[in-house]
Amino acid sequence: MMTIVIKVDPNQPEPDSINRAAEVIKRGGLVAFPTETVYGLGANALDESAVRRIFEVKDRPEFDPLIIHLAGIEQLESVAIDVSDLTRKLAKLFWPGPLTLIQWKRNEVPSMVTSGLPTLAARVPAHPVALALLKASGVPIAAPSANLFGRASPTTSRHVLNDLGSRIEMLLDGGPTTIGVESTVLDITTHPPTLLRPGGVPLEALEEVIGAIIVQEHSIPAGVSLRSPGMLSKHYAPRAELVLCTGKSPHEALRKMRHLVEKYLDQGLRVGLLLVEEDCSRFEELDVVIYPLGQEMILETIAYSLYAGLRALDDQDVDIILTRDFGDAGLGLAIRDRLKRAASRVV
Repeated sequence: MMTIVIKVDPNQPEPDSINRAAEVIKRGGLVAFPTETVYGLGANALDESAVRRIFEVKDRPEFDPLIIHLAGIEQLESVAIDVSDLTRKLAKLFWPGPLTLIQWKRNEVPSMVTSGLPTLAARVPAHPVALALLKASGVPIAAPSANLFGRASPTTSRHVLNDLGSRIEMLLDGGPTTIGVESTVLDITTHPPTLLRPGGVPLEALEEVIGAIIVQEHSIPAGVSLRSPGMLSKHYAPRAELVLCTGKSPHEALRKMRHLVEKYLDQGLRVGLLLVEEDCSRFEELDVVIYPLGQEMILETIAYSLYAGLRALDDQDVDIILTRDFGDAGLGLAIRDRLKRAASRVV
């Protein structure tokens, strides 16, 4: 199969292009499209055969559920039951946006979407292309990240084609995504609510609105149906081995990193580094490949650059990638989560 690639204006997508993609969705095909977080691989969430193809082309295990994308809060009751006042409050404040809410599902939603669980994950994306596709197709769209399972998520159309080219019918190329890490997933079927995956909406922003939130801190073993995507201990990984350096301070983490870099270079390995601009000078005299993530205090830029950096270093054929922790404030929690799950080792 040859994937049709259509370039669209990310701010005002052309109706003809959107309608072509919507027709693919309505007849059971797969369309990759940009959201504000990462590129998604979409299918009609109510068409079990179409949903099954998502799992097949991604090589995704069936115990890992999908997020249902909606055109608006008014569409939520078509897939969920017992929509609470809390849901409506959060939706009013954070939708469209990178917040996914766990709800009780309707029977009309195929069990494959939810990995057999009675709950589903849903959100309204904040990207004009995604919203236009949802409105034109007229159906909720199940859409995990548009990559091979377990790999770094795609933030550009090239990333999608590298992983899924020839496996899917269509790709809407709307340029780079703007946030770069996936949505926050909040389970509001528990009391108090549980943060299952940190993401584009910081934990602090949610706690300001609803108070105490339980943070799910342990990973789920493979084979067990997950309440949310992104909960496996190994995920978002580059091909190269990734080592995450931590410490009581950035200086301590960097000291560990420098020691390991010198060790790996002595072993004849090709080393790649994900570094903020402030750290680059510590390594620039070494024979390493550096991918700059931006300034240390601008976590939004680090998040935006993270997956692109992992993929770029893979493209440079490095044997090992090293980076450090950037704290847990704001988007730092989501960045830490992705790095820990992508890492082969945390030191």
